Amino acid sequence: MSTRSIVVPDGFTLHVENSASILLPQRTDAFINPIQEFNRDLSVACISVWADEYNRAKQQKLQAKQEKRAHQQPRKKRRVDDGTGAAVAEADAEDTADAEQNEVDEDAESAVNESRLQHKGAVILEALSATGLRSIRYAHEIPGIRYIIANDLSPAATAAMRRNVEINGFGPQEGDAEGKIRVTESDAVSLLYSKRTERVVDCVDLDPYGTASPFIDGAVQCVNDGGLLCVTCTDMTVLATNNYPEKAFSNYGGVPVKAEYCHEAALRLVIHSISTSAARYGRYVKPLLSLSIDFYVRIFVRVYNSPLEVKRAFSKTATYYVCTGCQASYEQPLGKVIEKVHEGSGNVNLLYRTNTATPTSSGRCDHCGHPLHIAGPMWSGPIHDQEFVEKVYDHTRNNQSKFGTAPRMLGMLSLAREELATPFFFTPSRLASAFQCVSPPFETVASGLLNAGHNVSRSHAQPGSLKTDAPTSVVHDVYRAWIKENPIKQEKIKPGSPAATLNAKEPTLIADLTPNIKAKTQTSNVKVVRYQTNPTPNWGPGMRPSKKRRAEEDA
Repeated sequence: MSTRSIVVPDGFTLHVENSASILLPQRTDAFINPIQEFNRDLSVACISVWADEYNRAKQQKLQAKQEKRAHQQPRKKRRVDDGTGAAVAEADAEDTADAEQNEVDEDAESAVNESRLQHKGAVILEALSATGLRSIRYAHEIPGIRYIIANDLSPAATAAMRRNVEINGFGPQEGDAEGKIRVTESDAVSLLYSKRTERVVDCVDLDPYGTASPFIDGAVQCVNDGGLLCVTCTDMTVLATNNYPEKAFSNYGGVPVKAEYCHEAALRLVIHSISTSAARYGRYVKPLLSLSIDFYVRIFVRVYNSPLEVKRAFSKTATYYVCTGCQASYEQPLGKVIEKVHEGSGNVNLLYRTNTATPTSSGRCDHCGHPLHIAGPMWSGPIHDQEFVEKVYDHTRNNQSKFGTAPRMLGMLSLAREELATPFFFTPSRLASAFQCVSPPFETVASGLLNAGHNVSRSHAQPGSLKTDAPTSVVHDVYRAWIKENPIKQEKIKPGSPAATLNAKEPTLIADLTPNIKAKTQTSNVKVVRYQTNPTPNWGPGMRPSKKRRAEEDA
């Protein structure tokens, strides 16, 4: 809709973001943060790619069901013969009645499933919509959407939503009494739970103030099989520091990490919370894209029904012991899955076992001798689906004019698509401080690891970061090779410090620091904004509206 055709009443301002135009009262608590445009752009791209795959899969399932029904043979009646014709007739009548009732029940259930599959387009539920800007952009920009449920508990927010939905042309229309965007005024948790039995919601978007933990349990239940769950958490003082470990445990079921990779650990804590919530109901999650952005984390996961896959969840969960000196991490998975092949039949049997080994029995780091702090449990599996990230990257590249933050999107997605699945990273400068040596260049450390036969990548979570599947001991040997070429002053190293212990150890690997052509990734050769600087002077999360202010607005 052209902004020229929108009449702005007195006391309102017009806010335009991409395809959406909304009216905002000059004095309002309906929350909107312009800095979150990147979040909304990224969500549009991810949901567009998912919706295309999801709707195609729905049509394939519907076609398979219809073909199966067309070729289904009629059931044979079970015959019972005890020597008397009357008994046979009575049994046949009883069996026939039971069989007919079973067929009616199965047909009814099949009809419900087919009816759901026949609905073209996905249904999105935005549980905390505020002004409705996100839902309006979804309705404008994402193809394959059936309708959107935009909800908020505040009467002032829902009034703003209805006004904005109307001026964008998504309200009730002739032939569509409810409209493409259906505004509801309800408690978000109650709404999510109420949708569990309806089986109509395909995508749930949670973007609250602070933590999303109160809404996760309802969200994983109400979303359909194969549906998408989009979660934002802005409580990084809880997730990414050790200031409130008790709060992190109560919200996410784990303790955060005090290390330079704390923001990646924050992602893994949130995914762990989603995974454990889903597992209670026989569902498992598959992370598609998990990003640490500015002052929040944004996670996209698909939710599937599979009791068998749920059993694997504990093998993708681990606690970590983190060194306070060199920041090395020791992983302790909660369990493991053992595959045993039967010699006779060749069938594969899965055995689920707990782990018995501990990373270290002394409570101190094997590398520098400093104390270890425990973190987790948290998700230890991949945080990105590389195939999905590649599709989102291609979608963004081919539609750059549709996204106001396209350059930043391409930069962050290019990092995510190359990022190794290995938990955690290090920065050469931070590890150099542990050795008390001159910081080696990024390419030098990467080349040493590549020449030793290991893989490397950057991490999206921090500039200058380096991920590798090499053991910590190999990483340290690369630094010892660098120190051999660039000696340090031993007299300045304090006895008993991490640097003294690290430098006293003899290398087990003679690292080759010859420049490796693979040290510069594909991302390094493309001029894009990979790591965003603070965009405005007053940058950061918005404040939660006070009770007094909400009461004034509602009145």
